[in-house]
Parts: sequence; C-alpha cells; structure tokens
Amino acid sequence: MSLLPSRIEPWLLRAPQGVASRLRVALYVALGLRAGQPIRMERGRIRRCAQIEIGRNNAFSEGWQLWPIDAPHSGVRIRIGDDNYFNRNVFIDACGSVEIGSENQFGPDVYVTDSNHRHGPGIVGKRMGMDVGRVRIGNGCWIGAKAVILMNVELGDRCVVGAGAVVTRSFPADSVVVGVPARAIGTSVGTKEGNLR
Repeated sequence: MSLLPSRIEPWLLRAPQGVASRLRVALYVALGLRAGQPIRMERGRIRRCAQIEIGRNNAFSEGWQLWPIDAPHSGVRIRIGDDNYFNRNVFIDACGSVEIGSENQFGPDVYVTDSNHRHGPGIVGKRMGMDVGRVRIGNGCWIGAKAVILMNVELGDRCVVGAGAVVTRSFPADSVVVGVPARAIGTSVGTKEGNLR
C-alpha cells in the first residue's frame, strides 16, 4: 500500500504541468517561435516569438522571461542551443543579439542583457537612449544564482560564473569568475565533481 502514493504522486503533481507546458509551447510556436522538441516551459513571459530560436531538450522553470525589444525585426534576437536548464526567474533581455550555446546551467534569478541605457548630463527619463551590443555564452557553462551578464560579454565554453557576480567583460573558455565586477579566480577542470584549480 505504501508504494501506491509513490506511483501516483508523479502523475498527480507533474502530469498537469507537463500538459500545460506542451500547450504553452504549441501556442508560442503558432506565434512564430522556432523550438526543437522536447522542450519544457513552465509559466513565464515571452514576446516577439518570431525573434526567438530554441534548440532541443531545454527546460525553463517558473518565472522565466525571453524578452526581445518590442520592435519589428526579420532575424533572431535570442538564439538558444540544446540541453540547457534555466532555473526560476531567468531573464534574457535582447535588443541586439543574445546567443546561448548548449548544455548550460543557469541558476535562479540570472539576468542577461545585450544593452545599456545611456546616461550623462541632461539625459533623463524617457530621453535615455539605448546602447545595443550582443552577448554570447558558450557551451557547458554554469551561471550561478543572481548573476548578471552585461552588454558585449562573451563567455567561452565551460565557464563558471559565481553567484551574484556582475560580468562586465569577456572571459575565455574554462574561466571561473566571481565578484562585482567579475574577475577571474582560476580555471575549471572538466570533471564531474566540478573541481576548481
């Protein structure tokens, strides 16, 4: 009798979310999203679906946002590879181009943006224009909780970004970066244990 709840629990708690995810993805695809299958999208926000391309086997946890600028564009502003995991409240903000490779892990509350508001004497409020660039995140990266990745940053493959880091410049493959602004503290070792050296 004790095995019954363990067999029913996945169906009762996960199956409805799976159905909702499939319906959500089908709606976004009908609106122009290019998405490989399978893909899981819990509740989140999206706009300008036709400007987004997502590969196979990606998972987006509750609260995600894929947010190209609300303007016409014939190309792709957000391009995501295969086998990525986006934890709660990941926000990807694209005015130019954000490209994310494959097999990356994003912690909760990560923010990625390819643009900055202009500032300076006499520039206030709605008159603040935007400087637009790009962001590229390689393959196999691990982005810690509440990290911020800013305009014109390129992270090479297998980079590790510490929790709360603010990444303002590019780093080569295998870098481990922490702090505000982020600085390299070593390189990652490609082991399952995730050792640092």
